[in-house]
Amino acid sequence: MVTNTIFNSWKNAFILMRIPFSFFLMPVFFFAMAMQIQLINFNTICIFLILHIFIYPASNGYNSLEDKDTGSIGGLKNPPKVNQQLVYLVYVFDFLAVAFSLYLNTSFGLMVLIYLLVSKAYSFKYIRLKKYAWLSFCVVVIFQGWFTYAMILVGLETQNLLSPFNLTAGVVSSLFLSGSYPLTQVYQHEEDKIRGDKTLSLKLGIKGTFIFSGMAFGIAIAAMFYLFKVYKSIELYICFLVFMLPTFIFFNVWANKVWNDNLKANFKNTMRLNMISSLSFSLGMAFIWWKSL
Repeated sequence: MVTNTIFNSWKNAFILMRIPFSFFLMPVFFFAMAMQIQLINFNTICIFLILHIFIYPASNGYNSLEDKDTGSIGGLKNPPKVNQQLVYLVYVFDFLAVAFSLYLNTSFGLMVLIYLLVSKAYSFKYIRLKKYAWLSFCVVVIFQGWFTYAMILVGLETQNLLSPFNLTAGVVSSLFLSGSYPLTQVYQHEEDKIRGDKTLSLKLGIKGTFIFSGMAFGIAIAAMFYLFKVYKSIELYICFLVFMLPTFIFFNVWANKVWNDNLKANFKNTMRLNMISSLSFSLGMAFIWWKSL
């Protein structure tokens, strides 16, 4: 009985790390690979694993520690209760993320440490950036977009980090996140109100969130066109649009349903959009990466 209890506690802690959910953030990695035309080597494999196995899950787990969610959260419809084992896992994953990153190179390790600290500040009760709608929005889109893109380039030991091309690409990655991030909050309005978190989606309202995200996606697609026209090719941009077609279709169909029924802005549809958009973008960038080699 005691053994089962211990096993279940660790199992629940691992569930709250939401490792599968971290793969919804794959697009930034594949975008960086496609932009750098980087061959698969030791560094690329390590960066992928550090991001998706250690950094993102550590952030997810810490968010659960602070929020103690009872309702659905990203990747989990019915999350288990937070326990002490989750505390241990979060800090072990933090340590491993920084240790492995420093092994690649010092600058990459320091950027990983900064990312982890900012992700803690997002949820930490005495700072809790997520209480502030626009501040948390800016922090998330910058750090999960431009900063992560730059972090990957540093891990790859790219020499031209501050070139106009890489600066533009970093901005593009943040623009796409500015469209997707508010949609991840659209089904949590009641729980956010209870906690006192004034998220951007809560401020915008359900319909306002879809309008804002639609406009942000439009700007991101236009910025991607500029990036490909100036630095890549229009043909590759068209390939990107083809891969993104399922995302555009689902977003518009979902928005139309929400316009007639706010209850459609739910966990199930949010996770569907996350999955479709992540796979569409990642596959599109993987294809462009392969075509560019």
